[in-house]
Amino acid sequence: DLTANLLHEAGCKDIVVEPRLLPLTGEVLTLKSANNANDARLDVSARSVWSPGDKTFLDFRVFNSLAPSNNTLPLDRALLKHEDEKKRVYNERVLEVEKSTFSPIVCSTTGIFGNEAEKFYRQVAVLLSNRSGQSYQDIIRYIRQRLSFCILKTTIASLRGFKGTKVTRFISDRNDINLLYIINNLTNSF
Repeated sequence: DLTANLLHEAGCKDIVVEPRLLPLTGEVLTLKSANNANDARLDVSARSVWSPGDKTFLDFRVFNSLAPSNNTLPLDRALLKHEDEKKRVYNERVLEVEKSTFSPIVCSTTGIFGNEAEKFYRQVAVLLSNRSGQSYQDIIRYIRQRLSFCILKTTIASLRGFKGTKVTRFISDRNDINLLYIINNLTNSF
């Protein structure tokens, strides 16, 4: 939901949480690992992320770099491995069937992001900076702080288990970026 809110604040259009992919209608995907299910979903989609009008699909993965399946690889290679897995499953389908772009958002439980995620959040920071008039540095810091708390929440929930009953959905009228503007003006006035 944080990424959907950031995309909304950045001025992106048609933001959908858990969008269904179009069903296959005779298309043959070349990779055996590609997702062929008619009810396939990704985590978020939005228009005008990379270029005006283009649709982008995102799929997230947070992994434990200390797990036995990951700790034999250096962290940069583990991030790349997880990005490549996501691309093998979804990239061809998104490109060929949806005629869109796909960005795997991969990070470790320690808050290290993969190359694709870094590029994506930098682009969101540029869009937010252009729209709000605030500096890119302030925006990227704001995004990284918010993401850090989301990763922490996810990690705690995976260790303890989710105790709540309420699932928060994307609310388009949130505008947290204004909070950053207010905080900056308050700190500059002292």
